[in-house]
Amino acid sequence: MGNTAVTVIGLGEMGRALADALVTAGHPTTVWNRSAAKADELVARGALRAATVEEAVLASPLTLVCLLDYDAMDAVLRPAADSLRGRTLVNLTNGTPIQAREAEAWVTGLGASYLDGGIMAVPSTVATPQAFVLYSGQKRHFDAHEETLKALGAAKYLGSDAGIAALYDLALLSAMSVMFDGFFHSVAMATSHSEGSAAGFTELLVPWLTNMAQVMPGFAADVDSDTEPVLSQGLDVVLASVRNMAQASRDAGVRADYFERSAATLEKQLAEGLTTYTAPDAVRRLRASE
Repeated sequence: MGNTAVTVIGLGEMGRALADALVTAGHPTTVWNRSAAKADELVARGALRAATVEEAVLASPLTLVCLLDYDAMDAVLRPAADSLRGRTLVNLTNGTPIQAREAEAWVTGLGASYLDGGIMAVPSTVATPQAFVLYSGQKRHFDAHEETLKALGAAKYLGSDAGIAALYDLALLSAMSVMFDGFFHSVAMATSHSEGSAAGFTELLVPWLTNMAQVMPGFAADVDSDTEPVLSQGLDVVLASVRNMAQASRDAGVRADYFERSAATLEKQLAEGLTTYTAPDAVRRLRASE
């Protein structure tokens, strides 16, 4: 039995990387993009260029969509909706959990199968050991195409709720975003010194953050547990540190908004009688309802 034929709709940097991985893995690959020239290199490597979205979808039992957003996906697919019947659509377009569930309802209403996905990779790492892709939706659809999807990176199935891949995707991206914001802030502080350099400081920062990341599973265990947290710190100690980070930022001519807000929150907790700083309490207080 030969490799499954796959269609890729959307040939931005990520879409081209996905299609390239499928061609490399030996899957007959049909591609479509509004700007047809973006398919040239892929066609030269053996991909087939479809003239229309409908032609692209009909060419394969499995279609991957990687577009800017769900509105773009809707605009591209809706005119070709009838061609989806009996086929599987894997939506790798970034969006929210609610959008994913709505897309699943629309696609299944057409008589097609649907999986939502989140690509945890940059284009250059697609199909490498560093890449993984999250999937959610009915497991039978994932099982039917798992081997094909592995061509893109490790395929991680999260559950039958179509929205969970989008939820985890955005949650993972939020951690990355806050991490980079912290990096930029720390570099702004370090390079305020006449002898500071971003490169020299980063040589210290990377191993420090790598070491600190090892604490996260312990925090996670505390969040999931109903018992007293194992990892805790005196709230007064944490507050003193945050105040110092805020002051050092201001002294360096760097905005201290984050630390000022954090200090205000910690001061409020102390006033309420809380004495320890723990992961479960930090997570709970981030929820809008708290």
